[in-house]
Amino acid sequence: MRRPSPIPAAGADAPRIPPPVPRRVTLRGAASCLLPAAALLLAATSLLPRETGWLAVLILVIGLGVPHGALDGEVAKPLLRPRFGRAWFPVFAAPYLALTAAVLAAWRLAPGATLAGFLALSVLHFGREDAGPGRPVEALVRGGLPIALPALLRPDATARIFAVVTGTAMPVLPAWWVLLAQAWLGVALVWLLAARPAPRLLAELAALALAFLVLPPLSAFGLYFVCLHAPRHMRALADDPARAPSVDGMGRAVVLALPVFALTLLIGLLLWPTYPQAPGAGRLLALTLQLLAALTLPHLLLDAWVERSGARPEPDR
Repeated sequence: MRRPSPIPAAGADAPRIPPPVPRRVTLRGAASCLLPAAALLLAATSLLPRETGWLAVLILVIGLGVPHGALDGEVAKPLLRPRFGRAWFPVFAAPYLALTAAVLAAWRLAPGATLAGFLALSVLHFGREDAGPGRPVEALVRGGLPIALPALLRPDATARIFAVVTGTAMPVLPAWWVLLAQAWLGVALVWLLAARPAPRLLAELAALALAFLVLPPLSAFGLYFVCLHAPRHMRALADDPARAPSVDGMGRAVVLALPVFALTLLIGLLLWPTYPQAPGAGRLLALTLQLLAALTLPHLLLDAWVERSGARPEPDR
């Protein structure tokens, strides 16, 4: 008769049950798989016909990039709720939506000037997000890269994109954009030689430059926006409980972004009938980039307000 195995005593020889994997680690692992997959998909859009490629890039930008701005309410909440109580969200949303509507109106009334303002704000926002405060030249170099390189490397394709976005004839890029892009290149080269940035930063800049060299402009911009800018912003919030206390991890950041992201999609759907001038994928291109520009202004102003109200975390280097 077979005897039952004795129950092992507690001690060094007892079998060890591995601790459960924390949910945050699991989500981080999922994100580490998602970003390379998104990068591959964005790179693959270069193999598609132009308008099909635009459509694929825009779907990824909307689905994976836009939600990072949907956390602005969580950033404003600790500053507004102590003063306004339950009314904090209308106090936050009213000027935010008013600024968004003003920029959308500006696209219709003065598309050329609005394009210039959008590009300038993008350089400022991307640069401050990537380099942090107190590094103006580094911020200019890093923020200007996704704006200047398309004008330098693929000017004709970039002009086609913004002809659709502005709804104007743009056979070539505006001269001011090309001149400023050339000036940026000079500043970038001087900074690289003088500042001697860390190898990790050099690798990031080189990879981005390569992406803009080999991919269509919209695909390369989508790669930067989805795989670097958006997750970097969300991770900075998750790592700084003082700035957005509710965002205590990347998984929580995604969950908290969903309601406002859904509201953003609803706004886009309501605006869709007002963009009949750009047929096909161009219609989604015009709406998406104009709405991104419209959301950039209040997003940047909120960021500046929070920075004045407290410390900002150091960027990833």
